[in-house]
Order: sequence, then C-alpha cells, then structure tokens
Amino acid sequence: MPSPYRALFAEPGTKSFSAAGFLGRMPLSMMGIGVVTMVSQLTGRYGLAGALSATIALSAAVIGPQISRLVDRHGQRRVLRPATLVALTAAAGLLLAAHFEWPDWVLFVCAAGIGSVPSLGAMIRARWAALYRGTQKLHTAYSFESVVDEACFIFGPIISIGLCTAWFPEAGPLLAACFLAAGVFWLTAQRATEPEPHPREHHGGGSALRSAPLQVLVLTFVATGTIFGSVDVVTVAFADERGHKGAASVVLALYAAGSCLAGAVFGLMRFAGAPERRWLLGVAATAVSMIPLLLVGNLPLLAVALFVSGLSIAPTMITTMSLIEEHVPRAKLTEGMTWVSTGLAVGVALGSSAAGWVIDAAGARAGYGVPAVSGAVAVTVGFLGFRRLRRPAAGRGGTVEHHSEREERHLA
Repeated sequence: MPSPYRALFAEPGTKSFSAAGFLGRMPLSMMGIGVVTMVSQLTGRYGLAGALSATIALSAAVIGPQISRLVDRHGQRRVLRPATLVALTAAAGLLLAAHFEWPDWVLFVCAAGIGSVPSLGAMIRARWAALYRGTQKLHTAYSFESVVDEACFIFGPIISIGLCTAWFPEAGPLLAACFLAAGVFWLTAQRATEPEPHPREHHGGGSALRSAPLQVLVLTFVATGTIFGSVDVVTVAFADERGHKGAASVVLALYAAGSCLAGAVFGLMRFAGAPERRWLLGVAATAVSMIPLLLVGNLPLLAVALFVSGLSIAPTMITTMSLIEEHVPRAKLTEGMTWVSTGLAVGVALGSSAAGWVIDAAGARAGYGVPAVSGAVAVTVGFLGFRRLRRPAAGRGGTVEHHSEREERHLA
C-alpha cells in the first residue's frame, strides 16, 4: 500500500471502522441484484423482480437521508442499530414471502422496508472527516473509500448471483443481510471514533438540502446515476443480443475496475486549485466518455470503452465528497453525503427504466443513447450551478476556524 494510504491508519481504530464499513457496504451491490436473481428463479417473472429491486432503491432514496439526519442529531450507535433491525426484518420477510409464494403486495411492502438500510459509506466518511478535517489526509481517505465502494461493486454482484444460482435462490440476499448485520453492529460498537452528535445545531436548521451548493451536487448526480443505471441494463442487453449474456458481468466489472484504479491513483495526487473546477471537469469527462459507447459494435471494444469511462467516476465522487465537506455544516455532514447517494439512487432507477424502454423500442445499441443524453444533462446542470459551488457558505466545513486554518496554510 502506498505511504499516503498507510498513513491513514496510524490513528487508533481506523482499521476497525474501515473494515466494518467495507463489510456493511457489501449489501449495497448484493441486495438488489440478489433479489432480481432470486425472484426470477423462483417465479420466472423478470418484471416483478425488476420492480422489487427498483422499490428497494427508491425506498432507500427516500428513507436514507432521514436516517442520516437522525444520525447527525443523535449519533451513529443510537440510530443505526434500530434502523438496521427494521431492514433485516424486512429482508427476512421478503425471503419468506418469495419462498412460500405469498401475495405480491407482501413482497413490495418488505422491499420498501429494506430501504431503511443505513448509508454506511456516509457513516465511514463522516468518521474520516471527524479525524482529518482540514488536512490533506481527508482527500486520501475519501479516495480510499471510493476504491472500497468500487471493490464492493466488482465483487458483490458476482458473489450474490453465484450463490443464488449455485446454492439456493435465497442465498445471495441472505448473505447480504448477514453482511449488513455484522458490519453495522461491529461499526457501532466502536465508540471512540464515532463523530460527536450535534443535537442543538440540528434543531431549527432544516434539512441539509437547503444548501444551494448541495442542491447542485444532488441534481447533477441524479443525471449521473441515470448514466450508471442505463449502462448496466444496456450492457446486459448488448451482450445478450450477441449471444454472450454471461460476459456482461465481466464487462461491467471492468467498468468498476477503471473507477477503482483511478480512485487509487487520485488519492496519491495533491491539488492546489479549486475543487469545484476539478469536479466540473470530472462530470464533463464522464459525459464525453459516453459518446464512444454509441459507436462500438462488439464486446471487446465495449469492455475497453467502459474501462476508460470508469476512469472518471471515482475522482468525481471523491471531489464531490470534498465539496460537501466544505459547503455543508458539520452538524449535517452525514445527511449531506447521504443526499448525494439519494440522487444517485433516483438516477439509477430512472436510467434503468428509460434504458429498458429504448431497448424494447430500438435495440441495445440505441440504448446507449440514454447515458449519452444523461451525461449532457449532468454537464448542463453542473455549468449552470457552478457559481453556487464557488460561493463560500456560512459555516462552511462546520466552523469559521476551519476557514482560517485553510487560509493560513494557503498564505504560508
């Protein structure tokens, strides 16, 4: 491991909460695809399977920010454990309902309940921010967490699908639930690194989404999430049309691998310029990288194009988290980070639906028009909101002293 990453773990407790975060984040990439695989195997109804997966994603998009807001107010331990128990109960109900062929409405109620799963990525980043706020190490920490995110999306679907098909249909979602329980309860047992709650600051302040810069970031990431959701669906259809549906998982893994590699390298770099400019450049690069997908005609070229496209994802996400840390008050940091995940989740649901409609109407290759258009929308929103990102917010980073520290280091 390069020395900047090794230096992250010099502080006591960092290895433990990072490992717990990795374990607890695996369900993010395992549950949805596991439910699709499980339901399609048990019932043969792909429409129902996709609708249940979308229900989980949209429910998490609605409930997630509210859970994170409570975390900022009351602390991670007091909120995450009850929320996780609700999600685990709902997951158990979904598995039983699917296995015993209960009515569809029971499946949807349980799927909505799974949406109460906490955003572990935001919880871990909040812990890093509490440790390294105002230092270069925070950039490295956010880079490391983006690499962890991509690792989850490389291995999670493979594990979930593999268990559902090789063992029994419910195995993938069941293991995802076990990962969630172990990760959350391990994380919340670590009190020393838990960020201090801010009950007084949070009362009367309203939602973190009132922040104009955060609104720009969330809207942009709705469009970005549409890219991700549509690319996944279109790639599966593209591979299926060419008689190699199984190869889609390898192609999509390369997409995530490109992001993982870029995130690791990005964390080793040091930047002096304004982060909002790097953010806008990353959004533009993501959008432009969608254009070659419209031109590819075979799977090897598609794999190369997606790998290159992935190179812009993690750096853009890392810079986004840095902007949130700068513009959102410290008392609402976890909620602010979760709102970006919410934007992505909404976008993924929109992208999956739009891509499916285009594929049915015009074929898989035409489906890549959806991420191309979504990229254009993301860039447009980014450009229109750029000035808002450049305006220093009151209480930026949580304290005025944090500003002074940064300015003094800059002047020095």
